[in-house]
Amino acid sequence: MAKVKESYELMYIIDLDKGEEEIAAIVEKFKALIEANGTLDELEEWGKRKLAYLINDKPEGYYVLAKFTSAPDFPAELDRILKITDGVMRSLITTVGE
Repeated sequence: MAKVKESYELMYIIDLDKGEEEIAAIVEKFKALIEANGTLDELEEWGKRKLAYLINDKPEGYYVLAKFTSAPDFPAELDRILKITDGVMRSLITTVGE
């Protein structure tokens, strides 16, 4: 039986205090993680944006949107790693419906 693959969207916000090189390293880390566990369909770096509300007293963050397909068990692990990664202010993984 073939492994079921589902489509997901990951939006995460990186703390601008990290600086350009560290932000690029975080983006690369999650890109590599997704590619190792599924298929990265699209990666959009939206860059510096104003937050809807202050997070840790900060008005802006670096937004990244990744669209990917993977087995249904991967997003939970991805979410766990996002939560423990220094510099990731917020993240949200959603399932993309057919």
